[in-house]
Amino acid sequence: MQEVVPVRSTAQIAGHPIHPMLVPIPIVCFIGALLTDIAYSVSAEMMWANFSAWLLLVGVIFGVLAAIAGLTDFLGNRLVRAQTPAWPHLIGNAAALILAIFNALIHTRDAWTSVWPVGLILSILTVLILPVTGWLGWAMVYRHGVGVAR
Repeated sequence: MQEVVPVRSTAQIAGHPIHPMLVPIPIVCFIGALLTDIAYSVSAEMMWANFSAWLLLVGVIFGVLAAIAGLTDFLGNRLVRAQTPAWPHLIGNAAALILAIFNALIHTRDAWTSVWPVGLILSILTVLILPVTGWLGWAMVYRHGVGVAR
């Protein structure tokens, strides 16, 4: 088996990479927004549409912060860019974040039109991208040693 040479993260605090610290927050928020969009579509209870809007807002804020940290790593170290999963990970996460931003804007409308059908479709598309980009991010860390300190 080939030895993994660690590639240090450019964006870090006390040796800890920032990007993987931030990524779980938007993931949970976007999945939560999908679930609350589904709950609203089934029940027409305004509370669920409000939850979706707030989850999207928090997810987008932390998604932008995670994107800044990830982009800092990507641009700051040519060894990160050289990893096979790096480009699809970047493009996929950018697509998910752009969809989520549009979804957050859609969710500013009144309840029914904020969720059905465009909001729900955008939530589904966003969440469908996340397992792919998560797998690619996992591969960068555990197969290619990106962000691993030894």
